[in-house]
Amino acid sequence: MRSFDFAPLYRASVGFDQIADMMDRVFTNEAPQPSYPPYNIEKIDENAYRISIAVAGFSDVDLSVEVKESALIVAARKAEEDKEHVYLHRGIATRAFERRFTLADHVRVTGATHADGMLHIDLVREMPETLKPRRVEIASGQTVEKDIVDAKAVN
Repeated sequence: MRSFDFAPLYRASVGFDQIADMMDRVFTNEAPQPSYPPYNIEKIDENAYRISIAVAGFSDVDLSVEVKESALIVAARKAEEDKEHVYLHRGIATRAFERRFTLADHVRVTGATHADGMLHIDLVREMPETLKPRRVEIASGQTVEKDIVDAKAVN
């Protein structure tokens, strides 16, 4: 097991403790990650992403997409077992699953589509105006006088 020291990150930055905590959780998680169902995460645009999950054998009513706190939870469960067919070989897995994706701040799910055995979930990162870069004016050698308010003692 590798151990990482995040102290330099804390010394040189402000407000990144969530990232360090998330990295710490990822590196200390010893449980193997499930590989079913397979999925892709692609960057569509500078602020747009798409998660594509292979969900062959599941219908729209079997699938569930939910955003809870800062996590995207995709789950699937077949309504009932298929008893009318007799399979000689069953290679298409339709077992229940739950897949979780941690969403960064300001990432929002804009929609989901299910077509041709693929579930596509579209996401967009929306930066608030307060977080966008802004120019700070620099005063040129002039002292700025502040208003002084006369205070009176009460009591």
